[in-house]
Amino acid sequence: MGERSFELRTVALAAFGPTLLFSTGEGAIIPMIPLIAADQGADLGTLGLIAAMIMVGELVGDLPSGALVHRLGERRAMIGAAIVSVLGLAGCYFSTSPWMLGACVFLVGLSTAVFALARHAYITTAVPLRYRARALSVLGGVFRGGYFIGPFLAVLVLMVTPDKRAVFLLHIAFALASVILLLCTKDLGTSGEGAAEPAHQGLLTTLVRHRGVLVRMGACAALIGGLRASRMVVLPMVAVAAGLPPSTTALIIGIAGGIDFALSYTSGQIMDRFGRMWAAVPSMTGLAVGHLALFAVDDVSTFAIVAVFLALANGTSSGILMTLGADLAPQPGPAPFLGAWRFTGDFGQAVGPVTVSGLTAVAGIGFAGAGMGLLGLLGAGLLLRYVPRYVPPGERLTTGVPGHTTHPAE
Repeated sequence: MGERSFELRTVALAAFGPTLLFSTGEGAIIPMIPLIAADQGADLGTLGLIAAMIMVGELVGDLPSGALVHRLGERRAMIGAAIVSVLGLAGCYFSTSPWMLGACVFLVGLSTAVFALARHAYITTAVPLRYRARALSVLGGVFRGGYFIGPFLAVLVLMVTPDKRAVFLLHIAFALASVILLLCTKDLGTSGEGAAEPAHQGLLTTLVRHRGVLVRMGACAALIGGLRASRMVVLPMVAVAAGLPPSTTALIIGIAGGIDFALSYTSGQIMDRFGRMWAAVPSMTGLAVGHLALFAVDDVSTFAIVAVFLALANGTSSGILMTLGADLAPQPGPAPFLGAWRFTGDFGQAVGPVTVSGLTAVAGIGFAGAGMGLLGLLGAGLLLRYVPRYVPPGERLTTGVPGHTTHPAE
C-alpha cells in the first residue's frame, strides 16, 4: 500500500464501520445501566459499582487482549469479541439481580477491550505513517460519534417500550451487524500467526522489554486519560454546585460534545503535519487550564465558556493516545504492546473520576478541579519532555520502535 495512493476510505469499511456500529450500541446502554440496576434493587453505592463494571472490564481486558489479537488476527478477534459481547448483553437482559447484571456488564467490558485493541492494531499496521494520525483521529471521532448517537437511539427505544432492558437488545443488534460487516469485508490479516517475532508475543516479555517507555510515556497516557475522564464527571458536578438548571446543563454539555467531535479530523492533521507534540502538549495544557478555571464558574455564561474551552482542548487531541501507541509499538506484531499501552490510558480514565470524587468530598468541587488542573500541567511537562525523546519527528520514526532501539531513554 503506497503512501501516495493511500486514501482513508480503503480502511473505512473494515475499521470505521464496525467501530461505529459497536460504539453506538455501547453508547445506548451506558446511561441505562444504573437505571436498570436500580430497578433490580441496587442501592446508590452498588449503582456506581455496577456502572463502573464496563470500564473495569475494559481495564482488565486490555493486557491479555494484545496476545489474543496477535494470535487470532484483527478480524477474527473483532468477530469473537462481538460474539462474546452478545452473550454478555443477553445475560444483562435476562439478569434478575444487580450482581448478575454487574457480572454481565463486566463481560461486555472485556469484549470491548479486545474489539478496541483489534481495530487499533489494524490501523497501526495498515495505514502508512504519514496518514496514521489522521486515520486514528477519525477512528477516535467515529467512536465518539457512536457514543453521541447511542443515547438518542436508547430514547427512541424507550418510546416504543417501557422496558429499559430493551437497550441491551439494541446493542445486540448493532454487535451482530458489526459481525456481518466484518464477514463481508476483506480479512484484515495484518497480525496473527507468525506475524511477529517470538519476543513480542508474550505479555510478560512485552512488559519487561518495553518497561522504560511504558513507565515514562505510560504515565503521560494515564494523565491524559485521567483529565479526559475527569472532564466528563466534573462538569455536571460544577453545574449542580452552581445551581444551574438541568436542561441548560445538558444543552451546554451537548454543544460542547459536538464541538469535541467536530475537531476529530483536525487533530489528526495537526499531528501528521506538525508532529505529535503540537497536539498533545497544547491539549493537555488546555485541559489543565480548563480544570483550574472551574473555580470561576458561578452562572450559565461562565459554565458555557469553561465547557466549550475544555471541549476545544480535548477535541484537538482526538486519537492522540492511539497515535502515540501506534508510533511506539514494535513492528511487526504490535498488538501485545498496544494492549499494555491501552491499559495505561484506561487506568487513568478509571482513576480520574475517583480522584475527582475524593477531592470533592475532602475540599469541594473547586479544589477538585484545581487538583486535576495541576496534574494536567504535570502531564503537559512530561509530554514536553518525553514525546520528542520517544516519538522523534522525521524519518527516524519510520525505522522501528522509537526509544526502544535508537534512544538511550530505556
